Amino acid sequence: MDPKKNTPDALSIALLEDDLLLRDRILVPKLNRYGFAVDPLGTAAELYERLPQQHYDIVVLDIGLPDEDGFSVTRRLRQLQPELGIVMLTGRSEAPDQIRGLTEGADAYLTKPVDIEVLAATVHSLARRLQSAAAESAVPTDWRLDTHGWCLLSPTGQLIALTKTERRLVERLMRVPGEVVPREELIAALTDNVHDFDPHRLDSLVHRLRRKVSDRSGDSLPLVSVHGEGYVMGG
Repeated sequence: MDPKKNTPDALSIALLEDDLLLRDRILVPKLNRYGFAVDPLGTAAELYERLPQQHYDIVVLDIGLPDEDGFSVTRRLRQLQPELGIVMLTGRSEAPDQIRGLTEGADAYLTKPVDIEVLAATVHSLARRLQSAAAESAVPTDWRLDTHGWCLLSPTGQLIALTKTERRLVERLMRVPGEVVPREELIAALTDNVHDFDPHRLDSLVHRLRRKVSDRSGDSLPLVSVHGEGYVMGG
């Protein structure tokens, strides 16, 4: 699978997990939903074979692999590509394993079962930290999408991972900040078949997005309904 077949600006992830059910039926589709281009791999050997030809932003890997343990994979990746982001996703929750994983070079250590939104936010946050020092130190002054367009950044620097549908909505609203976007235009941004789209789904989406932003960041998203017209995104 070529991870760049998806959205051109999607973060490219090598997912190193030998549990086929977990990898292909759960993690891959859910990560795709959050806009990642995922390359599913089952062994460390597959990863090493791909590295010279394929660019990855981040590697998400388990510790228990059939041909090499995740600790030594992490150590080797740090030698091969020091700039690569590494997230350990494993069933081992003991402190010594967490400490060893981070010591060997992992940027983050998550335990299974993991909330997919936590994993998505971790990957996005790590990608942001791997950018240039200038980009890392920049403090947003208003609501905006991050560099890759898959996270919403609050004025206080909080990061909220977006689904594909949420991203389409926010992108359309942010093209004209402070201006009302008609409901019809927002619906057209969400679906290719506007006639079969229930208009109430737009209101439900906005409601869930506001609540999600408030829960994740503690800030109120300045997304306002204009009765009978549409929605407007403030600064």
